[in-house]
Amino acid sequence: MQLYKSRDFSEFFSDTFTFIKENGKHFFKHYFIINGALLLILAALGYVFSSYFLQDIFNSAYGLETSNRFETLITENTVLFAILILAFVFIGILFGAVSYIYTPIYFKLYEKNNNTNFETKDIINAFKTHLGKLILFIILSFFFGLVLLIPFGIVSVIVSITIVGMLLLPLIVGLYMGLFNATLLEYLEDKRGYFDSFGYAWTIITSKFWPAIGCMGIFYLMAYIIQISFSIIQSIFNLGTSLTIPINGNLDIGDTQASTAIVIVTIILYVVSFVVSFLVNAVLQINQSIVYYSVKEENDNINLKSDIDLIGTSEE
Repeated sequence: MQLYKSRDFSEFFSDTFTFIKENGKHFFKHYFIINGALLLILAALGYVFSSYFLQDIFNSAYGLETSNRFETLITENTVLFAILILAFVFIGILFGAVSYIYTPIYFKLYEKNNNTNFETKDIINAFKTHLGKLILFIILSFFFGLVLLIPFGIVSVIVSITIVGMLLLPLIVGLYMGLFNATLLEYLEDKRGYFDSFGYAWTIITSKFWPAIGCMGIFYLMAYIIQISFSIIQSIFNLGTSLTIPINGNLDIGDTQASTAIVIVTIILYVVSFVVSFLVNAVLQINQSIVYYSVKEENDNINLKSDIDLIGTSEE
């Protein structure tokens, strides 16, 4: 699939799904290879906390005997508890950063090879090559992102005064997210600094303002609906269990088994929801990257320049 290509509003959508259809297997295969280890560690840490904490919550809610293991973990193993918390936070941040950076790195390799002729080691090497820039990008984006939240938040409050204005909120969020993804893609070109890359991203995206942010905003809305759907499913499950398990003094072993089953299903639902949220975010970034390459082509005429260079080479 050609990345540098002028696209209209409908092509932003169609080419996003075309990219996923043609390269999704390769994209997500390496996504899980690279992020899978961190995901497993997060799942393991989550299981430790849930086994100590979640079981007692459900048992207490349904009038069953609690083990107080979570309280024991805090009071008698304070150092271990602190280490687990720090590890969970650190791995969570690392996983979030790697999974976010993965898509721009993937697109840069796809652009370089003009296809999917690269493997996991090439993606890892690209991470290593740009490690310094990536760390700087994360740090600067964290603080700069907080600063940008002020004007974006003010605009969001203003437009949300009316029902019609509320429809623009996904576009504002889409623009906010798309700007940072485009900044990283441009920053990885090694031609501009961070803030110059952000300024360039703003220029090319706003040059095709409504089609670009309209597409990114609608994709964000779709992603939000998917994630909300999983939350609703979890809420319905929790409500169903509260109605089916009796809360009285006549409890038998069946209630304990039901409580254990609820914990297991809750953990499964949480893990599935967690994985889906990151996959949806990856799809959002794919769309944002398609928009980036399109508006960059319209601004810089990269394909046209390449064609001229090829003509000059052939004449020689």
